[in-house]
Amino acid sequence: MTNNLSSQFLLNSHITFLNFGSFGAAVKPVFEKYQQYQLELEQEPVQFLAVRGLQYLQQSRKALSEYIHCHEDDIVYITNPSYGVNMVAKSFHLQAGDEILATDIEYGACDKTWDFYCEKAGAKYVRQKIKFPLTTKEDFIEQFFKGLTAKTKMVFISHITSTTALRLPVEEICTKAKEYGLLTFVDGAHAPGQIPLNLQTLQADFYTGACHKWMMTAKGSSFLYVKKELQHLIEPLVVSWGYKALFPSHSQFLDYHQMQGTRDISAFLTVPTAIKFMQENNWENVAATCRELVKNNAHSILNILQATPICPINDNFLVQMYSTRIKTKEPEKLKALLYDKYKIEIPVMRQDDTIFLRYSVQVFNTQKDLDTLANALKDIIATTNLIEL
Repeated sequence: MTNNLSSQFLLNSHITFLNFGSFGAAVKPVFEKYQQYQLELEQEPVQFLAVRGLQYLQQSRKALSEYIHCHEDDIVYITNPSYGVNMVAKSFHLQAGDEILATDIEYGACDKTWDFYCEKAGAKYVRQKIKFPLTTKEDFIEQFFKGLTAKTKMVFISHITSTTALRLPVEEICTKAKEYGLLTFVDGAHAPGQIPLNLQTLQADFYTGACHKWMMTAKGSSFLYVKKELQHLIEPLVVSWGYKALFPSHSQFLDYHQMQGTRDISAFLTVPTAIKFMQENNWENVAATCRELVKNNAHSILNILQATPICPINDNFLVQMYSTRIKTKEPEKLKALLYDKYKIEIPVMRQDDTIFLRYSVQVFNTQKDLDTLANALKDIIATTNLIEL
């Protein structure tokens, strides 16, 4: 990978950074644009928030909509995907006995959101058990729809899972769900910037994604897409000036969710700069190179941990992250040791009763980074009892 692109990141050079998946990292042109907007906001806050900011938001939504292939009025900016899941879950007026079908490998904050609203309504959040190892897309789809019942109202599923780092066949899931007359909600937190995203062909009813992860925008920049005919269902999570607006726009959806009073919208406005950066640097090729580094190191990490893969090591299930089961009774202590002693930033995460180690590969990562991880794991196994074999 090119030193030129590596130099575009502000990350601490003394840390082996293998955790891009958690919060991403902005590139220098994006961060500079971010600071320019923040300075403009402070220099003339009234004009920025009440006039120019709205124009900037429209321009940014247009750029994002072209990038993810949807209409610009069908997306609103939000701080993170969990916020988007809350928007839909709160507005989706569940009845007693209703069911939301998900997997047991969804992001924990989203699980908690659905648990909260289902519990209030007397509904059920079904975390369908997914058995590893997965073998094919068809295998996953068959396992997933075993959770379907006559009470199922919506499918909620990750495009790329967080803890297990799996690219799921959401295209096929959405198609099959439509055949059952179900609404579909895709958590795409990790998708934009990591894989091509086309919301027109995906046909999800709701889709939330992060821009601050793999698109490398400033932190707190995400979006919620809602199919036009369903937008009237989504109530404002925060009721503000857009409700019964004195000067309503052409879109109640935008009024309800974009007009939120005083807040720093600068992060949202960095999206066009990030897209331009990726286009100028042929990001599809960059991502493909990263995927190869991910796959090339999977077996060596598995061998060190004496673990079995949870899926085939191929592009059907893997993108720029790889996750393996790791036997440890103290995952938080292990994570801290990897950072404090070995200077490796990498998550060691709980998924129910299973612990996963996940490495992410971005353009600045090299084989040396994965070798550093491998050597650290070997040393920990040899000198401590934190990792069991």
